[in-house]
Amino acid sequence: MPKVNKNMTIAEVLMLDRETFAVFMQFGMHCIGCPASSGESIEQAAMVHGVSADELVDSLNDFLAAKQA
Repeated sequence: MPKVNKNMTIAEVLMLDRETFAVFMQFGMHCIGCPASSGESIEQAAMVHGVSADELVDSLNDFLAAKQA
């Protein structure tokens, strides 16, 4: 299973699994379809939205791992 890291873009994560949009939404990142989602890293987007990139990445990886179990 691929691991999400904070250098990936939101678009890259969504390509891994479209259902990860729910995790982004839980963090208040409602701009999943905005053009920046394909150009900014998760770390950059998290900073703009005032959330912890590490917590977001951990939540995304937990979500993906739970689907594999």
